[in-house]
Amino acid sequence: MLSYQHHYHVGNHADILKHWVLFECLSYMQKKDKPFDYIDTHGGAGIYRLNDSKTQKLKEFETGVTRLLAEPIAEMQDFVALLQGFVAQGQYPGSPGLVNELLRRGDKSWLFELHPQTFAELAQHCTRKRQTFVRQEDGFVGLNSLLPVASKRALVLIDPSYELKEDYEKVIETAEKARQKMPQTSLLIWYPVVDRLYVNLMLRKIQKSTLRNVLQLELCIAPDSDEKGMTGSGMILINPPWTMAEQARRLLPELTRVLAGDAGEFAVNSLIPE
Repeated sequence: MLSYQHHYHVGNHADILKHWVLFECLSYMQKKDKPFDYIDTHGGAGIYRLNDSKTQKLKEFETGVTRLLAEPIAEMQDFVALLQGFVAQGQYPGSPGLVNELLRRGDKSWLFELHPQTFAELAQHCTRKRQTFVRQEDGFVGLNSLLPVASKRALVLIDPSYELKEDYEKVIETAEKARQKMPQTSLLIWYPVVDRLYVNLMLRKIQKSTLRNVLQLELCIAPDSDEKGMTGSGMILINPPWTMAEQARRLLPELTRVLAGDAGEFAVNSLIPE
């Protein structure tokens, strides 16, 4: 059993990037009245307490969500307001908690988590709505067992811990299989910047894949380093909202400044066209 627990890193710069992108893609899906299915391959605990002993050990939220709430970006006001509501209750939402807050009648949420303790927390936090389904399964496998969904509209987040380095390639293989089963699926892949070698390996895998309409966003709070630790993170978006690239070009410079000051860097790259 892998040992990673997200509690230590709650609300940090990587969470802000990931959850902002997820929020914008979810909002875009909800511009249409037709329901959709959200699938989260690595759900985590769903909601985290900021006073939890694990979260307090590193207090990474202080350089993430705390900074954003202290210096909110006007064009992110809806996202910031959502986070503010959780923080006011001493909480930070994981991806399932954020999505469940916004689900409409008819939308469905499918949440996978393999770690027994974390799964128990996920089930406790995210089963209050009847359209939410929580499964203690390998999300890589579970995703493709669900597709194609009956709604014919799906938003997928693939977010492993990358404790296993082969996950940098596995996420792309999983996305390819998902797209083959349901081409119109929108897929979001989060990745950490710990060793640039593995990020580049993943990008080469994408270039050789059958994927189309692929956008890369990245936000780093420090330059690449050989030292231990995550200096940034990124998102690979497959079939993203057509507005996402331009929106990221407008907002990532300001978000990077708020979270990292002059040390930060960002990137918006169209990797593969439609």
